[in-house]
Amino acid sequence: MMRDNIKGGALTEVTFYILLSLFTPRHGYAIMQFIEDKTQGRLTLGAGTLYGALKSLENKGWIKLYSEGVARKKEYLITPSGREIVKQELSRIQQLLQTATEIIIWGDKND
Repeated sequence: MMRDNIKGGALTEVTFYILLSLFTPRHGYAIMQFIEDKTQGRLTLGAGTLYGALKSLENKGWIKLYSEGVARKKEYLITPSGREIVKQELSRIQQLLQTATEIIIWGDKND
């Protein structure tokens, strides 16, 4: 169940990490390991959740099947449109961070 808001540019954290993981071709288990490693175990995905997400991302054209390797493990890779979505999300997060930093660290000058 993914609630990505393409119009607003906001991706779920899980979607963002899946897309980041696929800048290098990876199969499902490797994607789960990547996410667990990068979040220090804060995010863990079950196989059902991951494969549902992969199917949804594939349907959106953000990832593609890269190869079917040994032991029938499917590897996925991010597409150019998926890369653009990640860049947009990074920009949105940077703007959010800048606004929060200004308010929390420097104080809101509008008060």
